[in-house]
Amino acid sequence: MGRTDSASRVIDAPPARVYAALIDPDALAVWLPPAGMTGRFDHFDARAGGSYRMVLAYQQTPASGGKTTVDSDVVEARFVAIEPNARIVQQVDFTSADPAYAGTMTMTWSVTAVDGGTRVDMTAADVPTGISAEDHAEGMTSSLSNLAAYLARAQDETT
Repeated sequence: MGRTDSASRVIDAPPARVYAALIDPDALAVWLPPAGMTGRFDHFDARAGGSYRMVLAYQQTPASGGKTTVDSDVVEARFVAIEPNARIVQQVDFTSADPAYAGTMTMTWSVTAVDGGTRVDMTAADVPTGISAEDHAEGMTSSLSNLAAYLARAQDETT
């Protein structure tokens, strides 16, 4: 059994709005890539048994290169469980020739109503050894910050 990493944040939005941003590919492409990356989906089918393929591109090529190409990480994921307005469970594999990124990581995103908005918990189980705990924590925290900013902008646009 591999390492488990997690991050959480309270976001000033109701659970239904937060959850919608977790299953909308257009929204995900904006907020999910951590700082320094952009993202796009080759396909996206948000249902139990559905899947997606996301290409994350580095804005500046890292010295060690990306997981898939010199400047990108490709993620193949399957939706294991989807509980509307509550939880999403995915099995994630990185496309990589490097065995340090092999194996299936289970990502669980949970949303819970709390005073002041919605608590979002991201948990990654069986994290590949090639992903450092520090880098993963930084990336997950960055994604949650992006989600909060995305939802704040969306709220501002509707008011």
